[in-house]
Amino acid sequence: MCQKPQRLETKFMSHLKCIVLISLAFVFASGPAPASAAAPPNVLFIAADDMNCDLSAFGNAQVKTPNLERLSQRGVRFDRAYCQQPLCGPSRASIMTGLRPDTLDMHTLAHELRDKNPDVVTLGQLFRNNGYFSARAGKIFHYGNPSQIGTDANDDPASWDERYNPRGIDSLQEDQITRYGFGRQNAGLGISMAWWDPVSRDEEHTDGMVASKIIELIHQKKDEPFFLAAGFFNPHCPYVAPKKYFDLYPLNEIAIPDLDEAKKDLADVPPMAIQRDAKNWPYYFKDVTVEEARKCKQAYYACNSFVDAQIGRLLDALEEDELMENTIIVFWSDHGYFLGEKGLWFKRKAFERSAKMPMIIAAPGMKRDASTIKPVELLDLYPTLADLCGLKSPGRLEGASLRPLLEDPSRADWTKPAVTQIWHNKNAWGYSIRTERYRYTEWLEGKAGRELYDHSVDPGEVINLANDDREAATVEELSKQLRPFVRLSDEKRASE
Repeated sequence: MCQKPQRLETKFMSHLKCIVLISLAFVFASGPAPASAAAPPNVLFIAADDMNCDLSAFGNAQVKTPNLERLSQRGVRFDRAYCQQPLCGPSRASIMTGLRPDTLDMHTLAHELRDKNPDVVTLGQLFRNNGYFSARAGKIFHYGNPSQIGTDANDDPASWDERYNPRGIDSLQEDQITRYGFGRQNAGLGISMAWWDPVSRDEEHTDGMVASKIIELIHQKKDEPFFLAAGFFNPHCPYVAPKKYFDLYPLNEIAIPDLDEAKKDLADVPPMAIQRDAKNWPYYFKDVTVEEARKCKQAYYACNSFVDAQIGRLLDALEEDELMENTIIVFWSDHGYFLGEKGLWFKRKAFERSAKMPMIIAAPGMKRDASTIKPVELLDLYPTLADLCGLKSPGRLEGASLRPLLEDPSRADWTKPAVTQIWHNKNAWGYSIRTERYRYTEWLEGKAGRELYDHSVDPGEVINLANDDREAATVEELSKQLRPFVRLSDEKRASE
């Protein structure tokens, strides 16, 4: 009787062992259990307004931008990124559609994206259509600055689930702003030599409020895929930022280019290249002094550092919610900006300093702490983000995905040039092509002049080689490359 329970226990253990072995065999035969599908990457889309490359992150040690340096360490810095037109409206429309201004038939600040292109799918709309929460705070499409701060301005409602238009003291207290040049206290501020350095908190300013709203949305939407666009208004004039940022730049350390040398730089330039600037040269407005220009340059640098601080707040929010490793971060400005070089100020010029702007992309699984000198275009951002997020692009896009350069910034087979166009009116327009070595520009298809600069020896574009017989073959080749991009409609050309 004592042995019966033992035999029953032995029999039970034998059966259990068989069950375990069969189960293990089934598991190994079937392979490992499938992992859960990876969450789609988030996108943080950060825009600055009128920001050039005078930034420590892009090699100008004087202008303090530690957070852009921090972002660069996480991704790829594009040292030769160019806009499609150095004017806010058409540049931003091009970025957000992946189409050139000629394709959109948009060359001014008019609010006409949907009037002329009713079926276009914008970048924000693409993400919204694919299950992302899409929202913006501040300026992504064109806004009059500061006149339209706090409104929807030229925004595109179809791009967003939610949109926010904060308004800070930079807009609410315009009477505090010091103005230089023609009109002074009576002129508008949308294009101005003007500044203000209040003793204030970042969050009292529009850009501080933009950052705060995007941070709030990051925290709210951390558990779902998002496309969040932070549109900063600085450093667009008027140059307004808290005084602590002005204090970073003692006025006696701000250098303004010598005007005699600046005038020489323009001696071989076609008149159309600077026709908007020639009347009141230097500095665009009548009677602006060198010291006033110096003060505005200080204020511009202060605004760059102010924007950089807001970018730092956004990066901190991603880190706080442990989202950094699954978020694509893009930083861009809509075009570059002159600060007295050649005696010029503002944008709307075909020179390098106006066409080039800062751009950084940090994406999971891509190269980190790297840079590239390959020419790229702002309209490349649309296909890049679609590619990285596995989204099907709608119809035809005119840019190219930057994934190859994000994987290998020195790729020898990236030979696509960058094309920038200028349109002032039917009688004044031109196109400029940038390769790794050259910038070549034609005004009225060459009828109003040409420019050729060899950036291997002339990064400041001082010597125009277009009429040098030794460069005739280069001019001919670059003109041939440029020709397919000249597609301005007949309505925007003067009849011959």
